[in-house]
Amino acid sequence: MPRDYAHRSKPKPRRAATKSTGRSAKKAPAPVKKPPYFAMVIAVALVGAFGYLLMQLNGTAETQPAPVAETTKPKVTTRPQSQPKETPLPPPPAEDWQYIEELENKEVVVDVPPPEPSQGPYQMQCASFRSSAQAESMKAKIAFQGKEAMVRRAEGKSGTWYKVVLGPYEQKRSAEKDRHILARSGIKTCKIWKWQG
Repeated sequence: MPRDYAHRSKPKPRRAATKSTGRSAKKAPAPVKKPPYFAMVIAVALVGAFGYLLMQLNGTAETQPAPVAETTKPKVTTRPQSQPKETPLPPPPAEDWQYIEELENKEVVVDVPPPEPSQGPYQMQCASFRSSAQAESMKAKIAFQGKEAMVRRAEGKSGTWYKVVLGPYEQKRSAEKDRHILARSGIKTCKIWKWQG
């Protein structure tokens, strides 16, 4: 016959097995130990006797001074030393500062190399565009850095170009200085060439 597991009632929990000795499972309370009063009385008496002994020793130490050993110091005879005679100090030397007069009257000769002959003039071209609007925009960026540029129109085989040029510079060093200023502002396409009027 099949069993019905779905409607089956839950089994009752089992009780833990205990050993029965014939007595009830309750434990008897442990007997309370009483403090040994006799031992406490002896401890208090010993502490009191020790304190009294210390007081007696302290009192006798204060009444009897400690013997002082006599020490004899050997006598040292010192001969009075003769005080040295005070000699007067010599007068300070006269100050003679010669370098002040020498510096005032000294002439310094400096060799200055002759200036290098200028191979210029130079120009700096920063961009080349097909439209004049782009060239004017680059010219405005350069003007914001405090430099004046010009836009040149150039006709070539490939058509019309608008070049953004700075210059003329008498020395290449001046053009290099302006190129570094423009490079710090983000314009890094500048080239230095001979001036082409």
